[in-house]
Amino acid sequence: SRRARFNGAKPCLSRSDLRELAAVDDRRHALIAYVEGNPIPVAIARLVREGRDSAEIAFAVADAYQHQGIGSALTAELLGDARAAGIRQITALTSSDNRAALALLRRTAKVLDIRFEGSELSVRAAIA
Repeated sequence: SRRARFNGAKPCLSRSDLRELAAVDDRRHALIAYVEGNPIPVAIARLVREGRDSAEIAFAVADAYQHQGIGSALTAELLGDARAAGIRQITALTSSDNRAALALLRRTAKVLDIRFEGSELSVRAAIA
């Protein structure tokens, strides 16, 4: 899951990575998922506002908890918050072989454009 989220090998998260992922303010929003009985977070979904009505989103689910609807639930909640804040368009970067992320974006938003950005795919979608 780290390779898929960070588009490369990432054996552990640095303090800087953790600070960036945990930062929230009027531009940056985050949702964390826990599973009952497990004190360790199993997923994160983040939104970073880029303009008046656009934002970048990212999400990651721990390997053991993938394909259980957690990413879909977090993304749906995050996009609901985005709509309430006036955001109408999102972008997301993903590995070209991350079919699950592309499918999730297609289920939760109207994909407008997919293009290569280096070795990654940049997905632009409407959420209105």
